[in-house]
Amino acid sequence: MTADTPLGGRLDDDDYPAYTMGRAAEMLGATPGFLRAIGEARLITPLRSEGGHRRYSRYQLRIAARARELVDKGTPIEAACRIVILEDQLEEAQRINTEYRRAADESSDSTGSDSGSGSGSGSG
Repeated sequence: MTADTPLGGRLDDDDYPAYTMGRAAEMLGATPGFLRAIGEARLITPLRSEGGHRRYSRYQLRIAARARELVDKGTPIEAACRIVILEDQLEEAQRINTEYRRAADESSDSTGSDSGSGSGSGSG
């Protein structure tokens, strides 16, 4: 089987809902109730199979694992979910900020290369 097959793409896709609730709970060392609770807190929203069963992606499991770390340290589940949501939003904002800075730097590099020569100040 090659990477060109539909399955090949899914194996690399962090958003593909590959894990059942039981398997996801086992991987996290948590209970299905924990997964239901973080779903109710709207931290993650699992996709549903045709039969209505919850399916989780690797990305969702990473988010759930972070919440589990906080809960294991004594943070109430609702607060842990809010913290993880805020961390995720901060990370996204920082990523966007970095992209804007990079674009601004590239723009100033391309327009600023000729600014050192000639008379541009108009004083005189």
